[in-house]
Amino acid sequence: MTDRRVEAARRIVAHLAEHLGADLSLRLWTGEVLPLGPNARDDIQIVVARPSAVRRLLLKPGLMTVFELFAAGDLRIEGGDPLEAADRWDHGRAIHLARNVDKWLVAREAVPFLLNGGDQGATQLPAWDATGDDGVGAARSGRRDQDFIQFHYDVGNDFYALFLDPEMVYSSAYFPSHKATLEEAQREKLDRICKKLRLKPGQKLLDVGCGWAGLSCWAAQNYGVTVHGVTLSQAQLDYGRAKVERLGLQDKVTLELKDYRQIETSGAYDAISQVEMFEHVGFANHETHFLEMRRLLKPGGLYFHQASVRRGGRDAIRPTPTTRVITRFIFPGGELDTIGMTVTNLGRLGFETLDVEDMREHFELTLREWTRRLYARREEAYKLAGEARTRLWLIYFGLFAKGFERGSVLVYQTVAQKRRPGASGLPLDRKSLYV
Repeated sequence: MTDRRVEAARRIVAHLAEHLGADLSLRLWTGEVLPLGPNARDDIQIVVARPSAVRRLLLKPGLMTVFELFAAGDLRIEGGDPLEAADRWDHGRAIHLARNVDKWLVAREAVPFLLNGGDQGATQLPAWDATGDDGVGAARSGRRDQDFIQFHYDVGNDFYALFLDPEMVYSSAYFPSHKATLEEAQREKLDRICKKLRLKPGQKLLDVGCGWAGLSCWAAQNYGVTVHGVTLSQAQLDYGRAKVERLGLQDKVTLELKDYRQIETSGAYDAISQVEMFEHVGFANHETHFLEMRRLLKPGGLYFHQASVRRGGRDAIRPTPTTRVITRFIFPGGELDTIGMTVTNLGRLGFETLDVEDMREHFELTLREWTRRLYARREEAYKLAGEARTRLWLIYFGLFAKGFERGSVLVYQTVAQKRRPGASGLPLDRKSLYV
Protein backbone atom coordinates (compact mmCIF):
# COMPACT_ATOMS: atom_id res chain seq x y z
CA MET A 1 0.00 0.00 0.00
CA THR A 2 1.38 3.40 -1.02
CA ASP A 3 2.19 5.75 1.84
CA ARG A 4 -0.26 8.64 1.49
CA ARG A 5 2.43 10.96 2.85
CA VAL A 6 4.63 10.24 -0.17
CA GLU A 7 1.84 11.08 -2.61
CA ALA A 8 1.03 14.24 -0.64
CA ALA A 9 4.71 15.24 -0.58
CA ARG A 10 4.93 14.88 -4.36
CA ARG A 11 1.97 17.22 -4.85
CA ILE A 12 3.23 19.77 -2.31
CA VAL A 13 6.74 19.81 -3.82
CA ALA A 14 5.40 20.10 -7.37
CA HIS A 15 3.32 23.11 -6.32
CA LEU A 16 6.21 24.74 -4.47
CA ALA A 17 8.51 24.15 -7.44
CA GLU A 18 6.21 26.21 -9.67
CA HIS A 19 6.78 29.24 -7.46
CA LEU A 20 10.35 28.58 -6.30
CA GLY A 21 11.91 27.77 -9.67
CA ALA A 22 15.09 26.48 -8.01
CA ASP A 23 17.96 24.63 -9.68
CA LEU A 24 18.29 21.80 -7.18
CA SER A 25 16.22 18.85 -6.01
CA LEU A 26 14.60 17.43 -2.91
CA ARG A 27 15.01 13.80 -1.82
CA LEU A 28 12.30 12.17 0.24
CA TRP A 29 12.89 9.69 3.05
CA THR A 30 12.07 6.95 0.54
CA GLY A 31 14.95 7.95 -1.73
CA GLU A 32 12.69 9.47 -4.39
CA VAL A 33 14.14 12.67 -5.89
CA LEU A 34 11.81 15.55 -6.82
CA PRO A 35 12.93 18.66 -8.75
CA LEU A 36 12.39 22.06 -7.12
CA GLY A 37 12.13 23.87 -10.43
CA PRO A 38 11.91 23.31 -14.18
CA ASN A 39 14.95 21.40 -15.47
CA ALA A 40 16.43 21.42 -11.95
CA ARG A 41 19.63 19.46 -11.50
CA ASP A 42 19.92 16.78 -8.82
CA ASP A 43 23.63 17.14 -8.05
CA ILE A 44 22.72 19.16 -4.93
CA GLN A 45 19.80 17.78 -2.94
CA ILE A 46 17.84 18.84 0.12
CA VAL A 47 17.22 15.59 1.98
CA VAL A 48 14.10 15.06 4.08
CA ALA A 49 15.27 12.31 6.40
CA ARG A 50 11.89 11.48 7.94
CA PRO A 51 8.21 12.39 7.44
CA SER A 52 8.11 14.13 10.82
CA ALA A 53 10.31 16.87 9.36
CA VAL A 54 7.50 17.73 6.95
CA ARG A 55 4.97 17.52 9.77
CA ARG A 56 6.95 19.98 11.90
CA LEU A 57 7.32 22.42 9.02
CA LEU A 58 3.59 22.27 8.33
CA LEU A 59 2.69 22.81 11.98
CA LYS A 60 5.28 25.51 12.62
CA PRO A 61 6.66 26.93 9.38
CA GLY A 62 9.55 29.33 9.78
CA LEU A 63 13.28 29.80 10.04
CA MET A 64 13.49 28.51 13.61
CA THR A 65 12.03 25.14 12.60
CA VAL A 66 14.37 24.96 9.61
CA PHE A 67 17.40 25.55 11.87
CA GLU A 68 16.19 22.94 14.35
CA LEU A 69 15.67 20.35 11.63
CA PHE A 70 19.06 21.00 10.01
CA ALA A 71 20.82 20.84 13.37
CA ALA A 72 19.12 17.54 14.16
CA GLY A 73 19.88 16.12 10.72
CA ASP A 74 16.21 15.67 9.83
CA LEU A 75 16.89 18.05 6.96
CA ARG A 76 20.25 17.79 5.21
CA ILE A 77 21.98 19.14 2.14
CA GLU A 78 24.03 16.68 0.12
CA GLY A 79 26.25 17.38 -2.86
CA GLY A 80 27.24 20.84 -1.65
CA ASP A 81 27.21 23.19 1.31
CA PRO A 82 24.16 25.24 2.37
CA LEU A 83 25.45 28.35 0.60
CA GLU A 84 25.92 26.47 -2.67
CA ALA A 85 22.34 25.25 -2.32
CA ALA A 86 21.09 28.76 -1.53
CA ASP A 87 22.79 30.08 -4.66
CA ARG A 88 20.54 27.78 -6.69
CA TRP A 89 17.29 29.68 -6.04
CA ASP A 90 15.97 33.21 -6.36
CA HIS A 91 15.73 34.62 -2.85
CA GLY A 92 13.21 37.23 -3.86
CA ARG A 93 10.85 34.45 -4.92
CA ALA A 94 11.70 32.34 -1.88
CA ILE A 95 10.89 35.16 0.56
CA HIS A 96 7.41 35.56 -0.94
CA LEU A 97 6.79 31.82 -1.26
CA ALA A 98 4.42 31.62 1.71
CA ARG A 99 2.36 34.49 0.29
CA ASN A 100 2.10 33.04 -3.20
CA VAL A 101 1.39 29.34 -2.64
CA ASP A 102 -2.11 27.88 -2.66
CA LYS A 103 -2.70 27.50 1.07
CA TRP A 104 -5.79 25.33 0.55
CA LEU A 105 -3.78 22.87 -1.53
CA VAL A 106 -1.03 22.70 1.10
CA ALA A 107 -3.58 22.32 3.92
CA ARG A 108 -5.36 19.51 2.08
CA GLU A 109 -2.13 17.63 1.38
CA ALA A 110 -0.94 18.16 4.95
CA VAL A 111 -3.60 15.86 6.41
CA PRO A 112 -1.65 12.56 6.07
CA PHE A 113 1.34 14.14 7.86
CA LEU A 114 -0.76 15.59 10.64
CA LEU A 115 -2.51 12.28 11.27
CA ASN A 116 0.75 10.36 11.42
CA GLY A 117 3.55 11.24 13.82
CA GLY A 118 5.91 9.47 16.14
CA ASP A 119 8.99 9.09 13.94
CA GLN A 120 10.68 12.23 15.20
CA GLY A 121 14.26 11.81 16.36
CA ALA A 122 15.43 13.00 19.78
CA THR A 123 18.50 15.15 19.23
CA GLN A 124 19.92 17.45 21.89
CA LEU A 125 20.59 20.75 20.10
CA PRO A 126 23.50 23.03 21.07
CA ALA A 127 21.26 26.02 21.82
CA TRP A 128 21.26 28.73 24.43
CA ASP A 129 18.93 27.67 27.25
CA ALA A 130 15.51 28.78 26.00
CA THR A 131 14.30 29.23 29.58
CA GLY A 132 17.21 31.51 30.42
CA ASP A 133 17.87 35.15 29.69
CA ASP A 134 18.88 35.70 26.06
CA GLY A 135 19.90 39.29 26.76
CA VAL A 136 17.74 40.80 24.04
CA GLY A 137 16.66 44.28 25.10
CA ALA A 138 18.42 44.02 28.46
CA ALA A 139 20.64 46.62 30.06
CA ARG A 140 24.08 45.66 31.29
CA SER A 141 22.85 44.72 34.77
CA GLY A 142 20.43 42.22 33.22
CA ARG A 143 22.83 40.56 30.80
CA ARG A 144 25.13 37.58 31.20
CA ASP A 145 27.70 38.92 28.76
CA GLN A 146 30.57 36.61 29.65
CA ASP A 147 28.29 33.56 29.43
CA PHE A 148 27.00 34.77 26.05
CA ILE A 149 30.51 35.28 24.69
CA GLN A 150 31.80 31.96 25.96
CA PHE A 151 28.80 30.11 24.49
CA HIS A 152 29.90 31.29 21.04
CA TYR A 153 33.69 31.54 21.22
CA ASP A 154 34.65 28.78 23.61
CA VAL A 155 33.46 26.15 21.12
CA GLY A 156 37.19 25.66 20.74
CA ASN A 157 40.17 27.30 19.08
CA ASP A 158 40.79 24.23 16.95
CA PHE A 159 37.25 24.47 15.55
CA TYR A 160 37.69 28.09 14.48
CA ALA A 161 41.12 27.32 13.04
CA LEU A 162 39.42 25.02 10.51
CA PHE A 163 38.03 28.00 8.57
CA LEU A 164 39.83 31.15 9.74
CA ASP A 165 43.10 32.54 8.36
CA PRO A 166 46.41 32.02 10.22
CA GLU A 167 45.91 35.32 12.09
CA MET A 168 42.62 33.89 13.47
CA VAL A 169 40.63 36.98 12.47
CA TYR A 170 36.90 36.38 12.97
CA SER A 171 35.46 39.45 11.25
CA SER A 172 34.94 40.71 7.73
CA ALA A 173 38.11 40.76 5.66
CA TYR A 174 38.90 43.51 3.13
CA PHE A 175 39.43 42.09 -0.36
CA PRO A 176 41.57 44.35 -2.54
CA SER A 177 40.33 42.28 -5.50
CA HIS A 178 38.18 39.23 -6.20
CA LYS A 179 41.39 37.28 -6.78
CA ALA A 180 42.73 37.94 -3.28
CA THR A 181 42.96 35.04 -0.84
CA LEU A 182 41.34 35.18 2.57
CA GLU A 183 44.80 35.44 4.11
CA GLU A 184 45.65 38.46 1.94
CA ALA A 185 42.28 40.05 2.61
CA GLN A 186 42.55 39.72 6.38
CA ARG A 187 46.06 41.18 6.41
CA GLU A 188 44.74 44.03 4.26
CA LYS A 189 41.93 44.64 6.76
CA LEU A 190 44.27 44.66 9.76
CA ASP A 191 46.56 47.13 8.02
CA ARG A 192 43.68 49.41 7.00
CA ILE A 193 42.49 49.57 10.60
CA CYS A 194 45.94 50.67 11.73
CA LYS A 195 46.10 53.27 8.96
CA LYS A 196 42.64 54.62 9.70
CA LEU A 197 43.66 54.99 13.35
CA ARG A 198 46.89 56.69 12.18
CA LEU A 199 48.90 54.62 14.63
CA LYS A 200 52.45 55.70 15.42
CA PRO A 201 55.26 54.18 17.51
CA GLY A 202 54.85 54.91 21.19
CA GLN A 203 51.07 55.28 21.12
CA LYS A 204 48.72 53.20 23.26
CA LEU A 205 45.94 51.19 21.59
CA LEU A 206 43.03 49.55 23.39
CA ASP A 207 41.71 46.56 21.43
CA VAL A 208 38.18 45.94 22.73
CA GLY A 209 37.04 42.37 22.11
CA CYS A 210 40.54 41.45 20.97
CA GLY A 211 39.62 37.87 20.05
CA TRP A 212 42.64 35.74 19.26
CA ALA A 213 44.87 38.86 19.27
CA GLY A 214 45.22 39.17 15.50
CA LEU A 215 44.91 42.96 15.42
CA SER A 216 46.73 43.44 18.74
CA CYS A 217 49.81 41.62 17.48
CA TRP A 218 49.64 43.18 13.99
CA ALA A 219 49.52 46.71 15.39
CA ALA A 220 52.39 46.07 17.81
CA GLN A 221 54.58 44.36 15.21
CA ASN A 222 53.99 46.71 12.29
CA TYR A 223 53.17 50.06 13.89
CA GLY A 224 55.19 50.00 17.11
CA VAL A 225 52.28 50.72 19.43
CA THR A 226 51.68 49.36 22.92
CA VAL A 227 48.45 47.36 22.96
CA HIS A 228 46.03 46.45 25.74
CA GLY A 229 43.58 43.79 24.54
CA VAL A 230 40.52 42.60 26.46
CA THR A 231 38.19 39.68 25.81
CA LEU A 232 35.51 37.75 27.69
CA SER A 233 36.50 34.40 26.14
CA GLN A 234 38.93 32.26 28.10
CA ALA A 235 39.72 30.16 25.03
CA GLN A 236 40.62 33.28 23.03
CA LEU A 237 42.70 34.68 25.88
CA ASP A 238 44.73 31.48 26.20
CA TYR A 239 45.41 31.42 22.46
CA GLY A 240 46.23 35.13 22.30
CA ARG A 241 48.69 35.02 25.19
CA ALA A 242 50.48 32.05 23.64
CA LYS A 243 50.73 33.96 20.36
CA VAL A 244 52.10 37.06 22.07
CA GLU A 245 54.78 34.94 23.72
CA ARG A 246 55.56 33.08 20.49
CA LEU A 247 56.10 36.39 18.67
CA GLY A 248 58.12 37.88 21.52
CA LEU A 249 55.70 40.77 22.02
CA GLN A 250 55.34 40.54 25.80
CA ASP A 251 56.68 44.10 26.23
CA LYS A 252 54.21 45.44 23.63
CA VAL A 253 50.96 43.48 24.09
CA THR A 254 49.02 42.85 27.30
CA LEU A 255 45.87 40.72 27.14
CA GLU A 256 43.24 40.33 29.85
CA LEU A 257 40.00 38.47 30.53
CA LYS A 258 38.08 41.63 31.35
CA ASP A 259 34.97 43.59 30.49
CA TYR A 260 36.19 46.83 28.89
CA ARG A 261 33.75 48.74 31.10
CA GLN A 262 35.84 47.67 34.11
CA ILE A 263 39.01 49.39 32.89
CA GLU A 264 39.64 52.03 35.53
CA THR A 265 42.17 54.36 33.88
CA SER A 266 40.40 57.18 32.04
CA GLY A 267 41.93 59.06 29.13
CA ALA A 268 44.81 56.62 28.79
CA TYR A 269 44.56 55.59 25.13
CA ASP A 270 45.51 57.31 21.89
CA ALA A 271 43.26 54.97 19.93
CA ILE A 272 40.62 52.31 20.48
CA SER A 273 39.62 49.54 18.07
CA GLN A 274 36.34 47.63 18.22
CA VAL A 275 36.00 45.07 15.45
CA GLU A 276 32.62 43.31 15.39
CA MET A 277 32.32 43.06 19.14
CA PHE A 278 29.59 45.73 19.20
CA GLU A 279 27.01 43.22 17.92
CA HIS A 280 27.18 41.59 21.37
CA VAL A 281 26.56 44.79 23.36
CA GLY A 282 22.77 45.08 23.00
CA PHE A 283 20.60 48.11 22.20
CA ALA A 284 20.09 49.07 25.83
CA ASN A 285 23.86 49.41 26.27
CA HIS A 286 24.82 51.39 23.17
CA GLU A 287 24.93 54.72 24.96
CA THR A 288 27.05 53.26 27.75
CA HIS A 289 29.42 51.79 25.17
CA PHE A 290 30.10 55.07 23.38
CA LEU A 291 30.45 56.94 26.68
CA GLU A 292 33.01 54.35 27.77
CA MET A 293 34.93 54.81 24.53
CA ARG A 294 34.95 58.56 25.14
CA ARG A 295 36.05 58.10 28.76
CA LEU A 296 38.97 55.85 27.86
CA LEU A 297 40.32 57.98 25.00
CA LYS A 298 42.67 60.92 25.27
CA PRO A 299 41.32 64.24 23.92
CA GLY A 300 41.43 63.97 20.14
CA GLY A 301 41.89 60.20 20.34
CA LEU A 302 40.55 58.07 17.50
CA TYR A 303 37.94 55.34 17.79
CA PHE A 304 37.59 52.63 15.11
CA HIS A 305 34.21 50.90 14.97
CA GLN A 306 33.53 47.94 12.64
CA ALA A 307 30.10 46.36 13.02
CA SER A 308 27.43 44.50 11.10
CA VAL A 309 24.17 46.42 11.03
CA ARG A 310 20.62 46.18 9.79
CA ARG A 311 19.70 48.28 6.79
CA GLY A 312 17.33 50.46 8.83
CA GLY A 313 13.68 51.37 8.47
CA ARG A 314 10.82 52.00 10.85
CA ASP A 315 11.13 48.58 12.51
CA ALA A 316 14.92 48.55 12.60
CA ILE A 317 15.27 47.36 16.18
CA ARG A 318 12.34 44.95 16.30
CA PRO A 319 13.42 41.29 16.63
CA THR A 320 13.02 39.34 13.38
CA PRO A 321 12.83 35.58 12.76
CA THR A 322 16.52 35.73 11.83
CA THR A 323 17.55 37.48 15.04
CA ARG A 324 15.52 35.03 17.14
CA VAL A 325 17.30 32.09 15.49
CA ILE A 326 20.74 33.66 15.81
CA THR A 327 20.32 34.57 19.49
CA ARG A 328 19.19 31.03 20.25
CA PHE A 329 21.81 29.06 18.34
CA ILE A 330 24.73 31.34 17.54
CA PHE A 331 25.00 34.68 19.38
CA PRO A 332 22.90 34.88 22.56
CA GLY A 333 22.50 38.52 23.50
CA GLY A 334 23.25 39.76 19.97
CA GLU A 335 21.43 42.79 18.52
CA LEU A 336 22.37 44.64 15.33
CA ASP A 337 22.47 48.43 15.18
CA THR A 338 21.86 50.56 12.08
CA ILE A 339 24.54 52.85 10.63
CA GLY A 340 22.22 55.79 11.23
CA MET A 341 21.98 55.02 14.94
CA THR A 342 25.75 54.47 15.13
CA VAL A 343 26.61 57.86 13.66
CA THR A 344 23.85 59.62 15.61
CA ASN A 345 25.04 58.16 18.91
CA LEU A 346 28.65 59.04 18.18
CA GLY A 347 27.73 62.66 17.50
CA ARG A 348 25.37 62.84 20.44
CA LEU A 349 27.88 61.40 22.89
CA GLY A 350 30.97 63.47 22.25
CA PHE A 351 32.51 62.28 18.97
CA GLU A 352 33.08 63.72 15.53
CA THR A 353 32.57 61.09 12.83
CA LEU A 354 35.47 61.31 10.37
CA ASP A 355 34.94 58.42 8.02
CA VAL A 356 32.30 55.77 7.17
CA GLU A 357 32.93 52.93 4.71
CA ASP A 358 30.44 50.28 3.58
CA MET A 359 32.03 46.81 3.32
CA ARG A 360 29.09 44.49 2.72
CA GLU A 361 30.50 42.85 -0.43
CA HIS A 362 33.68 42.16 1.53
CA PHE A 363 31.76 40.32 4.24
CA GLU A 364 29.88 38.28 1.66
CA LEU A 365 33.21 37.16 0.18
CA THR A 366 34.56 36.44 3.67
CA LEU A 367 31.55 34.28 4.58
CA ARG A 368 31.76 32.41 1.30
CA GLU A 369 35.35 31.51 2.05
CA TRP A 370 34.59 30.52 5.65
CA THR A 371 31.76 28.30 4.39
CA ARG A 372 33.95 26.66 1.77
CA ARG A 373 36.70 25.92 4.28
CA LEU A 374 34.44 24.65 7.06
CA TYR A 375 32.47 22.43 4.69
CA ALA A 376 35.69 20.98 3.25
CA ARG A 377 36.83 20.07 6.78
CA ARG A 378 33.43 19.19 8.20
CA GLU A 379 34.48 15.72 9.31
CA GLU A 380 37.15 17.30 11.53
CA ALA A 381 34.59 19.83 12.76
CA TYR A 382 32.17 17.04 13.70
CA LYS A 383 34.81 15.55 16.00
CA LEU A 384 35.70 18.92 17.56
CA ALA A 385 32.30 20.54 17.98
CA GLY A 386 29.73 17.92 17.08
CA GLU A 387 27.67 17.44 13.94
CA ALA A 388 24.75 19.59 15.09
CA ARG A 389 26.88 22.64 15.88
CA THR A 390 28.84 22.29 12.65
CA ARG A 391 25.62 22.16 10.62
CA LEU A 392 24.34 25.22 12.51
CA TRP A 393 27.50 27.18 11.73
CA LEU A 394 27.30 26.26 8.05
CA ILE A 395 23.67 27.34 7.70
CA TYR A 396 24.42 30.50 9.72
CA PHE A 397 27.29 31.41 7.39
CA GLY A 398 25.09 30.74 4.35
CA LEU A 399 22.19 32.77 5.72
CA PHE A 400 24.35 35.82 6.35
CA ALA A 401 26.31 35.52 3.11
CA LYS A 402 23.00 35.80 1.25
CA GLY A 403 21.96 38.63 3.56
CA PHE A 404 25.06 40.64 2.68
CA GLU A 405 24.60 39.77 -0.99
CA ARG A 406 21.03 41.12 -0.96
CA GLY A 407 21.78 44.10 1.28
CA SER A 408 19.41 43.10 4.08
CA VAL A 409 22.42 43.20 6.41
CA LEU A 410 25.42 45.51 6.04
CA VAL A 411 28.80 46.11 7.65
CA TYR A 412 30.59 49.43 8.09
CA GLN A 413 33.95 50.69 9.24
CA THR A 414 33.48 53.99 11.07
CA VAL A 415 36.23 56.23 12.42
CA ALA A 416 35.41 58.89 15.01
CA GLN A 417 37.42 61.31 17.09
CA LYS A 418 36.86 62.30 20.69
CA ARG A 419 35.64 65.83 20.21
CA ARG A 420 37.99 68.69 20.97
CA PRO A 421 38.39 72.32 19.77
CA GLY A 422 40.55 72.85 16.70
CA ALA A 423 41.38 70.94 13.56
CA SER A 424 40.43 67.26 13.24
CA GLY A 425 43.78 66.34 11.75
CA LEU A 426 42.04 64.42 8.97
CA PRO A 427 44.20 64.58 5.82
CA LEU A 428 42.79 66.61 2.94
CA ASP A 429 43.76 63.78 0.58
CA ARG A 430 41.60 60.82 1.59
CA LYS A 431 43.92 58.41 -0.24
CA SER A 432 46.03 58.25 2.91
CA LEU A 433 43.23 56.30 4.58
CA TYR A 434 42.93 53.70 1.83
CA VAL A 435 46.39 52.97 0.45
